Amino acid sequence: MVFSSLEFMYLFLPPVLLGFLFLRYLRWENGIIWWLTLSSLAFYAWWTPVYLPLLLGSVVINYGFHRILLKVPDRYILTLGIVFNLGLIAIFKYADFFIGNANMLAGAEFPLLHLVLPLAISFFTFQQISFLIDTYKGDVSHCDFARYTLFVVFFPQLIAGPIVMQKETIPQFRMTVFQNRLVMNFAVGGTLFAIGLFKKIVLADGVAPYANGVFNLAETTSGVPFEAAWIGALAYTFQLYFDFSGYCDMALGLARLFGIRLPVNFNSPYKATSISDFWRRWHITLSHFLRDYLYIPLGGNRTGPARRYANLMITMLLGGLWHGASWTFVFWGGLHGFYLAVNHAWSAAAEKGYIPSILPAPLSSLTARALTLLAVVVAWVFFRAESFDGASNILAGMAGLSTVYEPKLWEDVVSYTTPVWAMLAALATIVFLLPNSIEFTEKYNPVLGLKKLFRHREDASFLPLRWQPTSSWAFGVSLLFGVALIQTYRLSEMTEFIYFNF
Repeated sequence: MVFSSLEFMYLFLPPVLLGFLFLRYLRWENGIIWWLTLSSLAFYAWWTPVYLPLLLGSVVINYGFHRILLKVPDRYILTLGIVFNLGLIAIFKYADFFIGNANMLAGAEFPLLHLVLPLAISFFTFQQISFLIDTYKGDVSHCDFARYTLFVVFFPQLIAGPIVMQKETIPQFRMTVFQNRLVMNFAVGGTLFAIGLFKKIVLADGVAPYANGVFNLAETTSGVPFEAAWIGALAYTFQLYFDFSGYCDMALGLARLFGIRLPVNFNSPYKATSISDFWRRWHITLSHFLRDYLYIPLGGNRTGPARRYANLMITMLLGGLWHGASWTFVFWGGLHGFYLAVNHAWSAAAEKGYIPSILPAPLSSLTARALTLLAVVVAWVFFRAESFDGASNILAGMAGLSTVYEPKLWEDVVSYTTPVWAMLAALATIVFLLPNSIEFTEKYNPVLGLKKLFRHREDASFLPLRWQPTSSWAFGVSLLFGVALIQTYRLSEMTEFIYFNF
């Protein structure tokens, strides 16, 4: 079920909220936990009930590993639990990828399994791996099965994150949290949900046809015009931004309706001044997971520069593979690994005085942001393209090196582009000049770790817009929601969030 679907907004969410309010009135803590758990399982099963047993089986088996590790914190048991979780991903997500590559290398004809990728398998397995590791380390003393199950399947974050840690959410599954400031929770949660819905339906889905048109043609033609290539790359850059940030806002808002605050997962990444800064802002919980459970165990930066760069590359290659069973995703991860290595090498050289600062501070910051964004846009081409040929065609077009042999195919894309560039300019204005949703509602603590998030904030948004629980803001947010809802009715078919596929 998609957050932006009419079924979710009309058939699922209202009865779930009513049940929650009734159990809250009764002060029945376990009742609320099981109600949210069963609702979340129904939410998951709406897509296809056949994979519900897989989710439940994963929960039960991992909880069993947790109980064993509490009694016997043995490394081999932990390894067995991790292998079990990674095995699920390997079978359902990567089996055909491995088989196809083996067939190509060996000239064999092993049959593909053609398994349908279960929704959220990458997210709920990573969460449970972190839980087992925390149990082994002694960071988890005990967790009852009801709270553990809700920790894994809580519907606002089940399908596409954030990847939450046990210390962030399980302590919140208490009556004191469920009963705290109901009206304010509904106001903040509803505001975030409305903003996220508008981002997804109006902004992301509005610019998606331009990205899809260019990238689809790039797979079948031998050349991409310069303007078309930049339209496609920039359209996808903004589509992905508003699609993912829209989902994150809706997830935060839905959780807040029940008094739960999730960790931040998105913080204006296109305002980053370096690739390292970008990964502190984009898919933040995945970045933290890869850092804490992969990069640091590999040795991090403790074993010298060469090993540090190797660890960065391994981490980002696996991070790319996590996003999808395709070499284009692996290359995208490797490209970001290369970016990070250059970033760290440059920073180290600058600290030692090998690279003098010749630009004024404002111009230096602007240049750093522009170069970072350009690097990110180039990498997004590989992230979006279905093949290396398609990506190469787009990049050649962006560089002005493409020869277009079939210009008629591109007439619809490159004709009357003034409205398209106006749309991209409007999206850029929102991204770079307006506060993001967390900044917009920051006075009312929308996420976990808010103070830490903005501790080193160097710039404020251009317009000092901050949400307040007033009638004027309620009207404005309702208008935003109404526009998004009308557009939802107008859509010929519902589009999933991009990260649903990972």
